[in-house]
Amino acid sequence: MLLELKRIQVPPGQRVLLKDVTWQEFKTILEDLGEHRAARIAYDSGILEIMAPLPEHEYDKEIISDLVKALLEELDIEFRCLGSTTFKNQAMAQGIEPDQCFYIQHESKIRGKKRLDLTVDPPPNLALEVDITSRTHLNIYQALKVPELWRFEKGKLQINILQNGIYVESQESLNFPRFALREVIPQYLERSTTAGRNATLKAFRLWVRQQMQQ
Repeated sequence: MLLELKRIQVPPGQRVLLKDVTWQEFKTILEDLGEHRAARIAYDSGILEIMAPLPEHEYDKEIISDLVKALLEELDIEFRCLGSTTFKNQAMAQGIEPDQCFYIQHESKIRGKKRLDLTVDPPPNLALEVDITSRTHLNIYQALKVPELWRFEKGKLQINILQNGIYVESQESLNFPRFALREVIPQYLERSTTAGRNATLKAFRLWVRQQMQQ
C-alpha cells in the first residue's frame, strides 16, 4: 500500500478515498506521509481520506486563525495553537486533521507536551474547518468530543457546539460568548483582501477592545 500511496498525486481541491484501511495501516501511512505536507487526512472506521487544499483555502484558514489568536491575546487568555495536528483515538477507530485548532480551557493540561494521546489527553477546545471542498467530518469531531467546531464555507461562519454528544448550530461561540463572531469574522476576512492582513488585524483588535468596554 505504501508504494501505491507514494504514487498518488492529489490535485489541489481534490480528494482520494482508500477503503478497508486498518488502524495499523493508518498509523503507518501517517508516518510515511510525514508531518510537513499540504495534504489533510481523515480516518473513519476503515475509510481513509486524503485531501489537498486549494490556495484560497489556506489563505482563509490563516486569516481566520490570526483573528482568533488576536482575540485570545486581547482577552489575555493563555492558549496553544496546534494547527493541523493529527488527532486520533484507536478505540473509536477515528482520526482527523483540522485546518486549525486551539487549546484554550485545556491549555494548561497539555502545556509542554510534544505529542498528544486523546485516550488520556483532552481534545482541543476549538477546531476550525475551511470547507472550500466540503470535507468536514462532523461525526469524527463528535466522537473525539471536540466542544466547539467552526465551519467556514461560502463566506459564512457556522458555529457548532457539542451538546449531548451531537453538534448543534449556535448563534454564539462557547469560547467567546460576548462577541458576534458569526457576523464579524467573515467581515474582517473579506476586509483583509483589500486592506491587507496587518491593517485588518489592527482594526479587529480595536473592535475587540470596544466590545470589552461595553
